[in-house]
Amino acid sequence: MEKIEKKEKKYLESYKAAGVDIAAGQKAVKLMKASAERTIVGPELNSRVLGAFEATNGLYDLTGLGNAPVMVTSTDAVGSKLKIAAMLDKHDTVGIDCVAMCVNDLLCCGARPLVFTNYLSMSKLVPEQADAIVAGVAEGCIQSGCALLGGKTAEMPDFYAAGQTGQYDLAGVAVGVVERSRRINGSGVRRGDVILGLASSGIHANGYALVRKVFQIEEKGLDRFETVLGRSLGEVLMDPSRIYVKPILALLEEIQVKSICHITKGGLYLNVPRSLPEGLTARINMAALKTQSIFHLIQRVGNIPQKDMFATFNMGVGMTVTVAPEDVEESLRILRAAGEKVSIIGEVVAGDEMILD
Repeated sequence: MEKIEKKEKKYLESYKAAGVDIAAGQKAVKLMKASAERTIVGPELNSRVLGAFEATNGLYDLTGLGNAPVMVTSTDAVGSKLKIAAMLDKHDTVGIDCVAMCVNDLLCCGARPLVFTNYLSMSKLVPEQADAIVAGVAEGCIQSGCALLGGKTAEMPDFYAAGQTGQYDLAGVAVGVVERSRRINGSGVRRGDVILGLASSGIHANGYALVRKVFQIEEKGLDRFETVLGRSLGEVLMDPSRIYVKPILALLEEIQVKSICHITKGGLYLNVPRSLPEGLTARINMAALKTQSIFHLIQRVGNIPQKDMFATFNMGVGMTVTVAPEDVEESLRILRAAGEKVSIIGEVVAGDEMILD
């Protein structure tokens, strides 16, 4: 037995010399498991989760989730917002972004998120840093009512930029379910239907390549623009993405929603028309948008045309919901009762390209 342990230690030391620390990985898993267990709460999840963070897989019991349940999946990553996190050495909220990008997409067909798994690849595995990242993932899962069923970490010392600490990538997969008869695909949208806009928390996790270029962040840093923004640029850019799961699910219980659109890559301009049938588009009332100061600052500093802004960023609207005119007031009531800042931002009209009024 002693010979075997010495042999294993020799192998571990050899791998560590190559830049991969197995012992650090084992410590990280122990730390992250505590965060994952926070997401398995309530009698329903406890009874459905049959295994989480135990080995290389997670089990979830789908029994009784509808008469004709359809499984829905979504995958996404945080992207270059992680460069901002590395510069600030702040890693406890990017996990929320990762979950948000996935679960908000599930909502677009009316699905309820059930489970989430993540993939974390790091230049050097620091257990405490990995734990902070996954703690954010767990918080995102709690906000969306799904279980963190597991994940993978990888240490890749030769893959990321040499000499830069804190370099990593974070991606995830969300799985949800929707009753076949209640799935949303936009087919019921008609001219005259009303588009509601749910406020974003800021940039969310899209457009950061342009943001970094506009502000020359790598050269000039993040401790700027406090007078304009009320906080430093770095603090504003790190605001986590808003998760809309609970208010949207509450809305779906009461209202026949016609389409839902998560505003991500492509901004308002390209995303909203995709949620509508061919031959119909959106007329957006720009005066109704509550666009945050960060977007105005990006446009001014970067001298960016208005259409490019709307085709890149959410411009203050993280999700849109299209409903019949007679359902508008009740929809507003439900969403506001759930804590959302929501307003009427437009209507459905004939056409193929979004109209900005």
